[in-house]
Amino acid sequence: MKIDDQTIGIIRHLRDGRTSFKKIAAALNLSENTVRARVNRLREEGVLEICGLVDPEAIPGHRIVMVGVKLATMDLVKKGEEFSRLRGVVSVSVVTGRFDLILVVLLKEGFGLLEFYTEDVARLDGVQSVETFVVYKGYNLKVPYIL
Repeated sequence: MKIDDQTIGIIRHLRDGRTSFKKIAAALNLSENTVRARVNRLREEGVLEICGLVDPEAIPGHRIVMVGVKLATMDLVKKGEEFSRLRGVVSVSVVTGRFDLILVVLLKEGFGLLEFYTEDVARLDGVQSVETFVVYKGYNLKVPYIL
């Protein structure tokens, strides 16, 4: 799907996922059906997902960590997909630099770093090393609640 200025405008208005198609259409001088059709197509093609996000600092007992992963293999995409299926993993990025992957992980009471590493990461082959970055304070850091 071609992402033009009108489509970008629709996406911007959907920052609040509850904004009605009618209101978006009026703001962008489009028909409501055009907005609905574009949103549906963006969703079908996997470009857009409308979901609720939470501030992990607001939920008692929850915390975000970022994990840098150095792999013993160069099959980065396959390993990224494997990590993305682990409990608590919000996102996985294949990156340049001293790490191969950067993970954003949501933890809670009863599923902390120890459980994440010993029960989940330990099952994966090809992990050379990990480094954990505990987020003490996040700004504009909202995540889907996946635990």
